[in-house]
Amino acid sequence: MRAESFGQRGLSLVDRFGVWLSRRAVLRLVDRYDHPSVLDVGCGYEAGLLRDLAPRLGSGCGIDVSISPEALAVRPLSFIQRPVEQALAELKPGTFDLIMMVSVLEHLWEPLPVLRAGRALLRPGGTILINVPTWMGKSFLEFSAFKLGTSPAFEMDDHKMYYSKRDLWPMLVRAGFKPSAIRMRYHKFGLNLFASASSSGSGSWEAPNRKASDLAGAASTGPARVPD
Repeated sequence: MRAESFGQRGLSLVDRFGVWLSRRAVLRLVDRYDHPSVLDVGCGYEAGLLRDLAPRLGSGCGIDVSISPEALAVRPLSFIQRPVEQALAELKPGTFDLIMMVSVLEHLWEPLPVLRAGRALLRPGGTILINVPTWMGKSFLEFSAFKLGTSPAFEMDDHKMYYSKRDLWPMLVRAGFKPSAIRMRYHKFGLNLFASASSSGSGSWEAPNRKASDLAGAASTGPARVPD
């Protein structure tokens, strides 16, 4: 298990750019909800993404092994300072509209139980958002970390896995998400894979507190193909 949170030693320029790109992808989905309850699994030492989202949230909870005093002071946010696997077991099922796992699964030896736990914590129609590095991203990240020194080498040495759609899709299905509720796309120039999966399984993605303006177009977009 990790001994420190992401960003606890500061963020490199490459890390900051990656966080910015992830934020854009997450915001597009968060804004479809009306003040959702959000869980950020592996939120990082500064909980930067969760803090950025705070004005849009009804409530927000972050999980990581260590959280900065500045982040702990932000309302309406709360935090659990424990390893992911332990913290998820302490939360009440059916609590969250959105669960974010941004750059988390690649650090876990056993990601499937974490995905299953996340599935149980979603409200009906809730959504889990996942960002993971791809196999193409592996080359870039390791070159940046081990050759250029522009990314933290200790973070790359903590990676247990890289992902393609063929790796992540069956794992989401085994975690309890139906194929009709899973969408995936490559982003960050193909270096990362972004996935979202709804607990509804209906393909319509209609959550109880979805914004009315978003529901009209939700059913028109089908589930993602899994070509590679």
